[in-house]
Amino acid sequence: MLRRLMLVGALFIASSACIDQKTARKAIEGIQGSGVEPDELPTILNTELPFRYPTTLYDRQVQGNVTLRIHIDSAGNVIPDSTAVVESSGYSGLDSAAVLGSRDLRFSPARLHGRPMSVSILLPVFFRHPDARPLPGDTVLKEAGQKETGNRKQETGNDSSRDSPQP
Repeated sequence: MLRRLMLVGALFIASSACIDQKTARKAIEGIQGSGVEPDELPTILNTELPFRYPTTLYDRQVQGNVTLRIHIDSAGNVIPDSTAVVESSGYSGLDSAAVLGSRDLRFSPARLHGRPMSVSILLPVFFRHPDARPLPGDTVLKEAGQKETGNRKQETGNDSSRDSPQP
């Protein structure tokens, strides 16, 4: 079961951003149901994550991590009124963007003995600017079309993230 938790956590985290091992472990350990552990964990269905980087913070290259506790019902919907910031980024704009975006997340529900069940999870949301330095603890991954040169990253293709700021 722990292996499955780690796999699901790693897949979700990889879909949202590059993070350190401590943050990944917190997300995995944060899965809670009604005291009963599901056989199958919820799986995110969104093809594009709904979190929007606030333009003013993006322009200033402000980065941060927000940890939310969200409740996913037995139909896979996030219950908006149950969403809470567990760990703030230190920027109210990033915190608000994370809460707002979480409302549009869709999941396949957690299951226990084949039956859908509701669960609460810790959800890390990472806001990263492509031109800013990585935050302490970030894992720096080279993307296709990029070369590392000392401490500077050289782009060889278009950077569409400037057109549509997203985490």
